[in-house]
Amino acid sequence: MTTPVTSAANRAAPAAAAAPAARPAQAVRYFGRFQLLQLLGKSERTMAWRVTDPRTRQDLVLVLPRQQPVGPEALERWIAAVRKAGRLHHPALAPVVDSGVVDHWPYVAYDPLDAVTLSERLSPKGQPGAEMAAWAVQGLEGLAFAHEAGVAHHDLQPYLVLLGEQGQVKLMGIEVAAVDADGATARGGAALEAGALAAQRAAAQRDVLAFGLLMHQALAGAPALEEPDTGRALRLLPPQGREIVRLPFTTAQPVAEPLRAIVNRATDRQERQRYRNARTLVRALQGWLKTDADNGAGPLALLLDRLHSVGLLPASPGSADRAARLALMERERTIELAEIVMQDLALSFEMLRAINTAQIRSGQVAGAGPILTIRRAIAMLGLDGVRRAALSLRSWPGPLDDNGSALLQRLFERVKRAARVAQSLRPAGYDAEVVYLVTLLQNLGRLAVQYHFPDEAQQIRRLMQPAPNPKAGEPDEPGMSEEGAAFAVLGTDLDALGVAVARHWGLDASVQHMVRRLSFTAPVRHGDTDDDMLRLTASCANEAVDALAQPAALVLPALQRVVQRYGRPLGLGLKELQLALEILPPGAAEAARRTA
Repeated sequence: MTTPVTSAANRAAPAAAAAPAARPAQAVRYFGRFQLLQLLGKSERTMAWRVTDPRTRQDLVLVLPRQQPVGPEALERWIAAVRKAGRLHHPALAPVVDSGVVDHWPYVAYDPLDAVTLSERLSPKGQPGAEMAAWAVQGLEGLAFAHEAGVAHHDLQPYLVLLGEQGQVKLMGIEVAAVDADGATARGGAALEAGALAAQRAAAQRDVLAFGLLMHQALAGAPALEEPDTGRALRLLPPQGREIVRLPFTTAQPVAEPLRAIVNRATDRQERQRYRNARTLVRALQGWLKTDADNGAGPLALLLDRLHSVGLLPASPGSADRAARLALMERERTIELAEIVMQDLALSFEMLRAINTAQIRSGQVAGAGPILTIRRAIAMLGLDGVRRAALSLRSWPGPLDDNGSALLQRLFERVKRAARVAQSLRPAGYDAEVVYLVTLLQNLGRLAVQYHFPDEAQQIRRLMQPAPNPKAGEPDEPGMSEEGAAFAVLGTDLDALGVAVARHWGLDASVQHMVRRLSFTAPVRHGDTDDDMLRLTASCANEAVDALAQPAALVLPALQRVVQRYGRPLGLGLKELQLALEILPPGAAEAARRTA
């Protein structure tokens, strides 16, 4: 098929022949009234030229489809779709300055505003992660705005992304690709037909996948699968193809692990693992940008506004009865009062926050160290301080709906069970209350995410689930690790959020160290200090309770792995762990107690 640019070049041939023979000159080529200056890029579906409009002496970018709409009706639908896209106003969408048809070829003209295209900006060295994430967030916000208005791009390419000197991003070419992947003419302004909404959602998801390929190329310094046309690269990925796109570990610019997880999820070979819309990808990138800022203080930025408005956690169910009991308590009964407080996770955390923040403000923390027992907090704050802390909590379930409150309640019970298991496993000489609270603190980030970001918490759980293998008899495909899933959804890991909150409360570096669970990839060794032993014990208990959430056939192997990791440093066997978890049959439990 002859393209309009080729036709323009043919029309310019006589001008080239008239040039003096002693000084050959490049032919001046036109498309309609536009003088063609430079081909910026082309794919199977679109092409872009830098042009000059002789009427205004203005440089523009002309974007055209590679195939003509077939027939007048198709052309009318194309014009309606492009006009609908052109009416959208968003800082990340390039404004349309002109559109029309030349020799039956439609076009759209954009003002580049002294910006360059992404393809012109990229080099084999790749871009720094923060630089890439900053323009990606802007572009994705514009893309999300377009999707929510009912239009899609259909052919995201590096030459259709404009980057300004100050980091501004403009997307060009929305709805210009006249023919979709199925060979049907794009329907933008036409009345919605049966299945049109599903087609629109599918087009939006393809846009997000294509944007993931752009991010990959920006970081890697080369197009994914060595295919510069993102449309062709998309067809090589599942479900149409079998290729896998993962960021290499040998990029010229170092890529932070959370950002690597985000970009890899955007192009994951499993469709269910990919971002379902542009907004979820924006939130992940924004989370990483925040956590990457301020020397690691960024994770708290995700929670600060919510901590101030609704608190860390709501009071547990039954808090009214506990408050009534607190009002009748006597000052001397500190141990019984501490037991009542520890039944409520929110109140326990609020007591730790109140006393440690007060210590910081009074300047006493340097000498006294952090306070990690409710008994001591009660002794220092008094019964009135306990009552004030209880009254400051938001009532259950806060802003959560029924489903969210049920999930949070189950997490509360799971966390408290882990804390009780840790008490059973603690080495001799360690305070049971300190062990209990350290185990709770290792779940601080998980609890905060479940309460403040329930949708993101659901995404994390979904990404961790194994996928059934389509091949009969083959094992299921594993899901992501909790850390990888949190990176891909929030841009940070859950322990980092917990550490940030603990730091905000005034808990020192030793406690912040204990708040992080032991890594699954690091060997477990005997603790050299009391802090190390507390961290070991709490990590073991949390991993053991997590193992119980596995499918029934996988519980015992998971518990055996826990014993393999922690058995030597904690003097722990499988029977002792099962006894602490209270999952042995009655007779076996009694035999285990006699043996212990």
